[in-house]
This record gives sequence, C-alpha cells and structure tokens, in this order.
Amino acid sequence: MAQTEEWGKPVERTGRLTAVLVLATLISGFGSSFQYGYNVAAVNSPSPFMQQFYNATYMERYGAPMEGTLLTLLWSLTVSMYPLGGFFGSLMVAPLVNKLGRKGTLLFNNIFSIVPAVMMGVSEIAKSYEIIIVARFIVGICAGLSSNVVPMYLGELAPKNLRGALGIIPQLFITIGILSAQVLGIRRILGNSTGWTLMLGLTGIPALVELLLLPFFPESPRYMLIQRGDEKTAMRALQRLRGREDVDAELSEMRLEDQSEKAEGHLSVLSLLSQRSLRWQLISIIVMNMGQQLSGVNAIYYYADSIYASAGVKQDVIQYVTVGTGAVNVFMTIAAVFIVEAAGRRVLLLCGFGICCGACVLLTVALNFQETVTWMSYGSIACVIIYVIGHAIGPSSIPNVVTTEMFRQSARPAAFMVAGSVHWLSNFTVGLVFPFLERGLGSYSFIIFAFICLVTLIYIWLVVPETKNKTFLENCQMFAKRNKVEIKLGDGDLPLTEGKESLEDAARVTAF
Repeated sequence: MAQTEEWGKPVERTGRLTAVLVLATLISGFGSSFQYGYNVAAVNSPSPFMQQFYNATYMERYGAPMEGTLLTLLWSLTVSMYPLGGFFGSLMVAPLVNKLGRKGTLLFNNIFSIVPAVMMGVSEIAKSYEIIIVARFIVGICAGLSSNVVPMYLGELAPKNLRGALGIIPQLFITIGILSAQVLGIRRILGNSTGWTLMLGLTGIPALVELLLLPFFPESPRYMLIQRGDEKTAMRALQRLRGREDVDAELSEMRLEDQSEKAEGHLSVLSLLSQRSLRWQLISIIVMNMGQQLSGVNAIYYYADSIYASAGVKQDVIQYVTVGTGAVNVFMTIAAVFIVEAAGRRVLLLCGFGICCGACVLLTVALNFQETVTWMSYGSIACVIIYVIGHAIGPSSIPNVVTTEMFRQSARPAAFMVAGSVHWLSNFTVGLVFPFLERGLGSYSFIIFAFICLVTLIYIWLVVPETKNKTFLENCQMFAKRNKVEIKLGDGDLPLTEGKESLEDAARVTAF
C-alpha cells in the first residue's frame, strides 16, 4: 500500500516481510523456542535407558539395587523439574526484559541452555543422575524465559498486519523441537543406551547459534523508544526492519502510546493486578493460558501410545506413529501461520477449543467401546489426531499473540510474567494430577478436559474481542468500556492512520 499524506500528516502503510525481519524471527525462534519443545520430548523415548543408568549408578554406589519407589520418585523429579524451572523462568521475565531489553534477555537466556546441555552430556561419565535432575531445572528456566520473551520480541518487531503470523512462529518452532526430539529418540538413532546423553546435550546447539547471530539484529524499537527514550536507535531499527527510510507514521504511533503511558510508568505484577483499566485483559490471559494447559494436551500425548497399541499397532512401530502425530502438529501450526491474519485470533481460538472439546468427548466414547467394537480402536486414533489438529490451530498458537496485543508497553512484561507463570503452573499441575485422575476415572478423565475446553470457549466467545490488524492502543480502547475506565492521553498533534479513526480518538475513551 503506497504511503500518502493527509493534511500534512503521515499515513501508515501496510508492513511487509523483509530479510532482517525474517532472519530475526527465524534465529530467535530456533535459538530459543525450539529448545522449549525439544526438551519437552527429549526424555520420553530414552526414559528406559536413563532409568537403567539411575539404577546402575545407585548399585555401584551402595551395592544394592534401587527400590522401585525411589526410582519412580527420581524419574518423577527428572520430568517435573522442567515445568518447575519454567515457572521460575517466567518469574524472571519482567525484571530481565525491562533491564536488558528483549534481545538482551534472549542472549542472556542462552546461559540457561548451554550450561545444562554440558551437564546432561557428561552425566554418564560423571556417574551422577543428580546432575540430570538439576540440569532439567536449569533448562526449564530457559524454557520459561523463552516461551514469554520470544513472542514479546517478535510482536514488537512486526508490523501490525503481520503480528499474528509472526507471533505464531515461536509455537511453530516449539512443535518442530518436539518433532525433532521424537525423530532423534527413535531407537536406531539416539533413543538407545549409547546415544541418550548426546541427545540430551544437543539442546545447547541452538543456543550457540543464537548467541553468535542474534547480536547482529535490532533490539525492539518500542523498547528503545518508549522504555529507553532512544528515538534515534529506535528509528534506525525500524528502518532496517521495514526496509525503507520513511517510518514516521509508526514512530508517531509509538510516541502516542508513550504519551498515554507516562502517568503509569512501568507496571510491576502487583500494580498490574490492581489496575482497573487492565482487569479484563488480565483475566482473559489467565483463562486462555489455563485453558491451553488444562485442556488435556499433555494427557492426550500420555495416552497416545496405549491408544495406538490397543488399535493393533506393533510396539516397535508406535514410535514412528508418534513421530507422525508430531508431524501433523507441525503442519497444522504452519497452517495457522498462514490463516491467522485472514481468519483472526478469536475465530481460531473458538474453533480450536471447540474441536478439542468434541474430540475429548468422542475419545471417551471410543475408549470405552474399543474392547467390544473392533473398529472403535481406529476411532480412538482419529480422535487423538483431531485433537492435535484443534489444539495446534488455536489453544497452542494464539494465546501468546493475544497477550502481546492486549497490553501496552508498560504493562506487557508484567502481563507475560503472569501469563507464563499460569502456563507453567498449569503444566506442572496436569503432570502431577493426571496419573491419579487416570487411575481413578480411566477414560472418563477426558470429560473433565472437555468441560475445561467448553468453559474456555464460552469465556472467549463472551469476552475476548478480535485484536488483529489494530494498534496496541486501539486494542486497549476495546476493553475500556468493559473495564469502565477512561484512557487519557497527553497533548500533542499526532498522525492519522489510513482507514481508521484518529489515534487521538482511539486513546480518548469516554468515562463510564
């Protein structure tokens, strides 16, 4: 769209993909988000061999085999330390991104990947399973930071018409990381007694790539202008990202946002929780992140192997079917990248949670009848695949995009800190509670997940507006009436946006 001028004021033109923007997206996605997904799945396939190592190490130390309960406890710690580290990583988001910037935080975060990669890689030589447990906690911190900072960084780099598509890229790299771990975990590759330490240690490679390449790319222009007050650096960064010299319209929109926030300053989590003007945005991101993790996605993956086995899939083939399921997840996340700007965030969330709700109900029916109805086992497999498709297009991909778009610069770090903490605590809760649910309720446990999906869907339908192709300030305006507040703006004559009301009007909301 060509840039024009109206009454001497710049008009914002549609943003486009440039080499700098694409490379910054790919490097930060591979260097940070990929590791999150990789470490989710990295211990699944080699778990028998890792537990053999735990037992052999204990036997060598104490001259007696490890008791089954102790082995179960140590393995539970190995798995659960990862989401626990993710929770603590989320608590570090706001102070780090405000102090070091978005790019600076991602570079600093590589410490929490390279160090545990070395620890896990040498654990067998050191004959210490304690090293693995500690390393899983540290790499969890890395995942907790990256799962929040990468969407924030890309959301602030992207023009508003590409914000949704680029905002899904972190989730795409998470799914690619999961798929990569599933492929490497095949018995003939690294999922065996001699290859598992190398498999765990490979998580450091993406971090090294990011550490070497990301310094050549710009920091978030919004961070530089609004939080650091460095307009020259912000302008240079925007010019590189947009591939043109004239970025006055976008800079003016940032100045307007800066003026509207001057009275607030940088919000801490406590002040965010008490801000009436952000009440419904905060509730919305909490509901979406809880719905994302409590919708049963981890339970579905947990159940998948037994479902495939009951359908007659041979034990040595199940790992390949699991890889196929991971590939479906990647493919549907790619599809979400291309349709999010056309379909919108709200539609994908509603469709995704709706599909997951229906799939959980049908899976409950199929699991109950698969022993008496021969073809019902294949119905169970179909339900798993349908669920994965639904979760990939909405619940997995969209919440971070919406979190970026619902909050202005001063509140965004604290908002991601809250969203990330809810995400990782919910993840940890499902991992802790589901085995007991499964033991007590069996297949009927999926009815609980269906109910959670339905409640989340209803909330999104009633409360969450469409945020695509709007400025951060315009999205705040949409929530102003529900929050019963007035958004005030400082004086100043600022530009118009093509096809929109003036940004001044977008910031001056009638008090209710």
